[in-house]
Amino acid sequence: MDGDIPNIKKWIVFYPIYINSKKTIAEGRRINASKACENPTCVEIGDCCSYLKLPFAIEIDKAYPRDFMQRGRVRVLLKKEDGTLCHPAISSRKQLMLHVAELVPRHPGRTKKQEPTSTSTAAPSKSGKGVEQYKIFELLNGGYRLALDEK
Repeated sequence: MDGDIPNIKKWIVFYPIYINSKKTIAEGRRINASKACENPTCVEIGDCCSYLKLPFAIEIDKAYPRDFMQRGRVRVLLKKEDGTLCHPAISSRKQLMLHVAELVPRHPGRTKKQEPTSTSTAAPSKSGKGVEQYKIFELLNGGYRLALDEK
């Protein structure tokens, strides 16, 4: 079984910040902001790689070198050991980033996330009469969600 899977250290590294439209090029974005997506996660990138039938591995404990608060990266295999491409349409890192950035907004988890956030963004008033309290709820998939604390 060890012979079937190549050494993961030879796979390319893909940080979510590479396709984050909220970041500047100086902060680490590597594609055009119009083609990038908002705040992608490692899980979404991994799901896009599996959709494209590319072997990948998610490394949650790794941090982006320029900003150590950005946790997680994805390792992706573009070329097999014999030099053939794993996906015929993707031959470079840049093409992979463009394909993944196109797929992430259509991710099933992202469409579900968008609905609650659109209703909660209108909740805070602009009057500035006080600080609103939020509760943090842990989700089943390991993420967190903020909700207004109703007193």
